[in-house]
Amino acid sequence: MIKTVIIEDEKPAARKIERMLSLFPELQVVASLESVEDGVKWFSENEHPQLIFSDIVLGDGLSFDIFEKVPTKGFIIYTTAFDQYTLKAFKLNSIDYLLKPILEEDLAGAIEKFKSFLPSGNSVTSQEIKQLIKKDKTTLSRVLVKIGYNLKIVQTSEISCFFSENKIVYLQTEDRTYPSDFTLDELEDVLDEKKFFRANRQFIISSDYIKNIHTSPNYKVELDFQPKEEITVSRDRVKDFKDWLVG
Repeated sequence: MIKTVIIEDEKPAARKIERMLSLFPELQVVASLESVEDGVKWFSENEHPQLIFSDIVLGDGLSFDIFEKVPTKGFIIYTTAFDQYTLKAFKLNSIDYLLKPILEEDLAGAIEKFKSFLPSGNSVTSQEIKQLIKKDKTTLSRVLVKIGYNLKIVQTSEISCFFSENKIVYLQTEDRTYPSDFTLDELEDVLDEKKFFRANRQFIISSDYIKNIHTSPNYKVELDFQPKEEITVSRDRVKDFKDWLVG
């Protein structure tokens, strides 16, 4: 049996996940936790399960807080209504990321992925998990931004570039510039590398919005929508940039 834990602060949602998991007889739900406090206590006092289904936003914080305080070697499948947490999820042993409402076929696919990571049924180390995850990386498809007291979802397909200014990373769309909660290094790990390229320390650009490229004296890129700053490809990145353009 594969010991499994559910972390979900909404009881109806927790019951729904448990019902869905009952369709998989090889899984045994050993605990259902509702908060960061419950999670830290339980994982501190019990043998860790092989598989964890965890909502991200809980009543007393983010479930990431649990595993930062009590590291686990188990695989985590995160469930949430938004995917702005994708980056941090995949830094904490996540093998999949299910957006609510969860569909049975998506759940089944996530469980099959878990099984493929454990062909022998044995546990693996955290480092091995990270290597497996790296090979099966999920890319960021949308970003949640805050506008005053409102939240807005921006599709990455709408973003011409990400850029840093005064230690804040912004994203640029046709309409306006939005601040984000990411660093450029973090974004470089989760953006689709076929679409986005790290031009220099300040900019990540999208191939969909390149308007012109000047090659002399430096490689300078003009985008359809960009901030006032000039975008120049770092000299040590020029070859990679040209390969990316034709790749």
